[in-house]
Amino acid sequence: MTIQFPTPQTPEAVMLALGQRARQAAKAVREASAETRSAALAAMARHIRAAAPTILAANGEDMARSQAEGLSPAMLDRLKLDPARLEAMAAAVEDVAGQADLLGEVMVDWTRPNGLHMQRVRIPIGVIGIIYESRPNVTADAGALCLRSGNCVILRGGSDAIGSSMAITEALRAGLSEVGLPEDAIQLVPTTDRAAVGAMLAGLEGAIDMIIPRGGKSLVARVQNEARVPVLSHLEGICHTYIHQAADPDKAEALILNAKLRRTGVCGATETMLVDAAIAPSLLPRLAAALIAKGCELRGDAAARAIVAMGEANEQDWSTEYLAPILSVAIVAGIDAAVAHIGRYGSGHTDCIVTEDAVAAERFLHEVDSAIVLVNASTQYADGGEFGFGGEIGIGTGRLHARGPVGAEGLTTYKYVVRGTGQTRP
Repeated sequence: MTIQFPTPQTPEAVMLALGQRARQAAKAVREASAETRSAALAAMARHIRAAAPTILAANGEDMARSQAEGLSPAMLDRLKLDPARLEAMAAAVEDVAGQADLLGEVMVDWTRPNGLHMQRVRIPIGVIGIIYESRPNVTADAGALCLRSGNCVILRGGSDAIGSSMAITEALRAGLSEVGLPEDAIQLVPTTDRAAVGAMLAGLEGAIDMIIPRGGKSLVARVQNEARVPVLSHLEGICHTYIHQAADPDKAEALILNAKLRRTGVCGATETMLVDAAIAPSLLPRLAAALIAKGCELRGDAAARAIVAMGEANEQDWSTEYLAPILSVAIVAGIDAAVAHIGRYGSGHTDCIVTEDAVAAERFLHEVDSAIVLVNASTQYADGGEFGFGGEIGIGTGRLHARGPVGAEGLTTYKYVVRGTGQTRP
């Protein structure tokens, strides 16, 4: 990358330089017109396509190194880029370019009896630090969404994807430069030293306004425990599909196959299937056969194993994000038991009910307190692109600020603008 750092180049010095550059760029990005930001995003998409040979070559090197180091199949799937995935990446950036700009939006407008005119106006957060693992597409998604929302971003990707992420970042920075915006609005940490993460969590002497971790449980736990700046968490996806007693069998089979096996390494993959006891004897054998035929390992509770031969699920299975062709199966005595199971073991990510009973569907939607709740749709729709956001920073599973797919809107805050005519407070 074309970044020069002053000596000494300790991880701390490198990170402080990144923070200073981001803070200096923030004013220009915040004040840029919506048209300029849109033009930059369109240019980024063009540069990603133009750099396809370079990006794919770098990704090939990342894949070879990671395979030699024994990276899991799920993580390798997240790391891998091919022409189709790269084109999807560029198209997602184009989608963000076409989105309505949110900055300056008047969220609420009112006038007080004393004549003061008050408005709540949407503004950027400022400088966002994003720490993520394996998935090079996050580099493009994060850069695009942060720019759309008027923020600067410091990206710290996983060491396994460092080559891919650097090549993608070069394309994004080229798009910024093409329209006259500072390249330092998007920066990638150029070192894999873990001390860089610690420096980000400390806030880079006030340069970082918010941290977003996107990765496994250990990464998120470290960020939550050590961060001295606000954190928007993306926790693991312990996602459930509940086959209600009024489920359509054909629909249930199609949905569970897609929810579990379309891509097993994504956070929206179903990890537990709950089957209503009223239909389990007749429907579970069909569902199990379909899953097993596709190479899925089943681990069930005693009731499930009494119906279909499968492995035994222990207590840990109910709270495990497999990210693999493994599915835990539990038989539940109705919707109350299904909701209780999800409440106990779920991560607040994404949960689905399969049913033709509208009353049951509405109960499930109301009572399951997850970021995304679905009726008769695959949990793999837990994706910002599928929500029309043009990508996502992650799936917010906490209770504050932003939940579900975090797009550009989730990367904004607001201020109050008050206009008077000389009012003084009595």
